[in-house]
Amino acid sequence: MNSEKKRQYFGCVGKRKTAIANVKLFQEGSGEVTVNGMKMKEYFDTPFQLENALAPLVLTNTKASFDIEAMILGGGKTAQSDALRHGISRGLLLFNPEFRVELKRAGFLRRDARIKERKKPGLKRARRAPQWQKR
Repeated sequence: MNSEKKRQYFGCVGKRKTAIANVKLFQEGSGEVTVNGMKMKEYFDTPFQLENALAPLVLTNTKASFDIEAMILGGGKTAQSDALRHGISRGLLLFNPEFRVELKRAGFLRRDARIKERKKPGLKRARRAPQWQKR
């Protein structure tokens, strides 16, 4: 491991709900993507999650020019794929700021901040009140 040459990378963080993705984009790669030490196809269950996470690379035609390593914590698999998409988009901006127009138009740079609303006292859930009985 120590004999391996240190590679330059663009590092970014992507978030969605409670999922946080720390992403490293290595230049001059072969298009290999690893998530939490596993190949991406092994980690994500559905084709939608795979396509969703790699959408910024497809949009900018840079899929084969980067190797990507990501550490993702929290959330479910779909939120994790959204967090990975957000992180990859931010990393691509560091690589080439001209991608900003395309990525912004596709909505990949905006952090989707919707999270679960907290439960309030006196209620059953966030907004669900107990059933009211007249008599």
